[in-house]
Amino acid sequence: MSESIVKVKSFELAIRGVNFYKWFVSERKEFVMSKQFLRSVTSVGANVREAVNAQSKPDFIHKLSIAQKECDESMYWLEILRETDYISLAEFDSIHKQCDEVLKIIRSIIITSKKNL
Repeated sequence: MSESIVKVKSFELAIRGVNFYKWFVSERKEFVMSKQFLRSVTSVGANVREAVNAQSKPDFIHKLSIAQKECDESMYWLEILRETDYISLAEFDSIHKQCDEVLKIIRSIIITSKKNL
């Protein structure tokens, strides 16, 4: 996996997350959990960007670790929204799978980077 793949995938996830948030607040009128989701899902790509511009390998790993946590948090908010019936299983599945894909890429890069320290 390369940094460019995770950069593209995390950016696509952020765009999807923003659009999901816009739909969610206009259609479902839920503003608290959806805002938490918006913050975490956009933070994934922002931290990936910071990692790409890291000053050192440990800094790179640290920034990616933050991205990993934010991605996992995004999945958490989606799970809460699903389990409280704010979103359907179909609405949940697609974006949750996208988060999981980005999470796996980030984890893979962290593991490889730690081995190469």
